[in-house]
Amino acid sequence: MALRKPAALGDTQVMASTIDLATLSLELASLEASARRGAARTLGAVPEAVPLLCDRLAVESALSVRSAIVTSLIRLKSERVVEGLLPFLRSEDTGLRNAVIEALQEMPSEVEPFVAELLADADSDVRIFAVNIVSLLPHPSTPLWLTQVVAEDEHVNVCAAAVEGLAEIGTEHAIPALEALPGRFPDVPFIAFAVSAVIRRIRGL
Repeated sequence: MALRKPAALGDTQVMASTIDLATLSLELASLEASARRGAARTLGAVPEAVPLLCDRLAVESALSVRSAIVTSLIRLKSERVVEGLLPFLRSEDTGLRNAVIEALQEMPSEVEPFVAELLADADSDVRIFAVNIVSLLPHPSTPLWLTQVVAEDEHVNVCAAAVEGLAEIGTEHAIPALEALPGRFPDVPFIAFAVSAVIRRIRGL
């Protein structure tokens, strides 16, 4: 689902103090998608609306409304928004999950406090999604986080996702962990091939 770049809060003339949250809550549950979409956009100026928007995102079926909700949550980015979005990483709805991943990638500072917990999640799929988020997160610790995954994670697919991320942003610091990875998964030939390619790229060969 394509997400439109959110406007700055200053671009709207709607101020939180003038917004009737109760009315917008009703509109967000309207049978008309256009009403829900309009309410979602307006609520992008109301930090108090984060739980309301996240609750609606969980049940919203119209893609245009879903997009408006996610865009508003990006505008409202905060640790509270991150907390509201993280449960969607476990969603079976691929489109929703991908939209949430894209949204979280727009919040590097807000996501940072949750990275360690995400990368240690008991569900390997969630850890893969976490690596996907981190790989494109414009944050100075991103290479270190991915290197830690390569060095410590016990699931080959999680490590493979981290190797892919390091192909773009890896540094010399990652090479020891990369060199050790094929020995951790000797029965998975593609790991050795992928690691070799990434190390060559890091070294500029």
